[in-house]
Amino acid sequence: MKTIAPRFRHLVLLLLAVTGALLAGAAPASAHAALTGSDPKQGAVVETAPQQVSLTFSEDVAMSSGAVRVLDPAGKRVDSGKVANPSGTTYTVGLHSGLPDGTFTVAYQVVSADSHPVSGAFTFSIGAPSKTSAVLTDQNAGGGVVGGLYGVARYVSYAGFIVLVGGAAFVLGCWPRGAGIRPVQRVVVGGWTALTAATLAMLLMRGSYTGSGKLGDIFDMSLLGQVLQTKTGAALTSRLLLLAAAALFIAVLFGAYVKRAEDGDKKEVKDLTFGLAIGGAVVAAGLAATWAMAEHASTGIQAGLAMPVDVLHLLAVATWLGGLTTLLVALYRAPSIEGTAVRRFSRVAFCSVVTLAATGLYQSWRQVGSWSALTGTRYGQLLLLKVGLVAVLVGIAWISRKWTGRLSEQLSPRSAAATVVEQRTAEKKKEPVTVGGGTKKDDPERAAQLARQRAAVATAREKRIRDGDPHRFGLRRSVLAEAGVAIVLLAVTTVLTATEPGRTEEEAKSATSAAQAQSGPLSLKMPFDTGGTDGKGTVLLDLDPGRTGNNEMHVYVERPNGKAFDIPEVKIAFTLEAKKIGPLSVVPDHIATGHWTASGVQIPGAGDWKIAVTVRTSDIDQVTVTKNAKIG
Repeated sequence: MKTIAPRFRHLVLLLLAVTGALLAGAAPASAHAALTGSDPKQGAVVETAPQQVSLTFSEDVAMSSGAVRVLDPAGKRVDSGKVANPSGTTYTVGLHSGLPDGTFTVAYQVVSADSHPVSGAFTFSIGAPSKTSAVLTDQNAGGGVVGGLYGVARYVSYAGFIVLVGGAAFVLGCWPRGAGIRPVQRVVVGGWTALTAATLAMLLMRGSYTGSGKLGDIFDMSLLGQVLQTKTGAALTSRLLLLAAAALFIAVLFGAYVKRAEDGDKKEVKDLTFGLAIGGAVVAAGLAATWAMAEHASTGIQAGLAMPVDVLHLLAVATWLGGLTTLLVALYRAPSIEGTAVRRFSRVAFCSVVTLAATGLYQSWRQVGSWSALTGTRYGQLLLLKVGLVAVLVGIAWISRKWTGRLSEQLSPRSAAATVVEQRTAEKKKEPVTVGGGTKKDDPERAAQLARQRAAVATAREKRIRDGDPHRFGLRRSVLAEAGVAIVLLAVTTVLTATEPGRTEEEAKSATSAAQAQSGPLSLKMPFDTGGTDGKGTVLLDLDPGRTGNNEMHVYVERPNGKAFDIPEVKIAFTLEAKKIGPLSVVPDHIATGHWTASGVQIPGAGDWKIAVTVRTSDIDQVTVTKNAKIG
């Protein structure tokens, strides 16, 4: 039995190390919004200077002043600094007039709708590409030391919420006598303290976390003022206000409630229990809502349904794991605990697991959306790990339920407590020990020593009482294993909240791929064979800029040896079968040996176009070759 405490400490240290490793892997946080398009496009070369630069993201983002910067080849800013949102997820920033030719750099740093920072950069050129001396300051949004500290604070805030809400629910709903047990009080108060400290830290670090990533900016009050005007800042501030109400709840639970119970005033206790249950439920739901309103649940599909479901999910997690933590402390530190309280918590935990499974299934569908995203994205893989840990946790909980059924009530709380009280009373009634002919009052040092000895003896007796039931010992070990898995599960969940959901990641990849496929000049290579003498060759077709509207087309015809090939006729036809457009015929002008061109080629809509090239090498030898290409 003496080895239990060291083993407990070693297990906790090991689990904290695993937690640290998981959190280290979470920084920088994955971006939850992706740049899916821009005008001018990445790497584009435009003939005249644009009046503005536009950026299109996969979801709504928050932009502060200076969120988008455009630097000329010399590294000087040439943007107006004012970002506009003309439509949807497209954002624009105006450019100064009289821009020189060369390569320009566009840098952006924004915050996605679910509170995570996103940064990046790309270039375009006016006239022709050139060297650039533009130097971007270290864009470390969501990363670096501040990113790591923010991740730790996020973990501590989740842990504090779980212990605070779950511990209070365990005391109020399963073990009212636990309100007067000092170790249990420390658990709940510790949860409140951890959540409050982590929330304050996140509020201070938020400006630097989404901005420069510098430690020195944590105490920049101007950044704090900007944070308070954001959705995340409002959520953190609301959490602090609710924590003030939670402090009052704790004071009543461990003060007036305990006093009324000791006085035996059943009516007062009943009224207080009802009031605390209602007030505590409101405060707990409000605290959970501060996460739901600012993170994954607030964005994407069915946000109106997802937020209350997320609140239920968080409350179920807190009731289960927070109650489990409190039970573990009671089993190790409290003089005794009723078997009825343990069985009552077992039923509550079962209901929590059912709620957790139902809400988690909905959240998984909403955030993942497809089997490919479940296995092919980091979010999906972490979700599978989380499901596996929950399965292990449920398995251990089943073992705990078996021990709960066997839990002996031979040492009931009343008899155990009475035994301790009687032993202490008997000691107090003993005659004072005399030292040198006087009483213990004559020697304060000796009296203090005796008091310490008696306290140690009483503590040892209490420990023997706690360890007297082998079934309780088995339950203790089982609950300890549950708590260990729960710590790792919480770490995985924390990383999961900082990871881009599988559904949005796949949508962003799809949009980015489509944008890349539609961007830049279109080049096609199409071999042909008319079947006649000297009828083989290759057609090279270039369409610039390769998108809807006006385009310039160049057609080159080469012999098999690569030399220019003049043929009697070449014609082009464009067909968009999906929208029943075309064929749109184009007859280019012959301008040089093996070279034809046409300007003002109109592409009326984006899509998968079929391009047909008709080549005639003699009066009777002709062939049409086709190829599909995406044109946006």
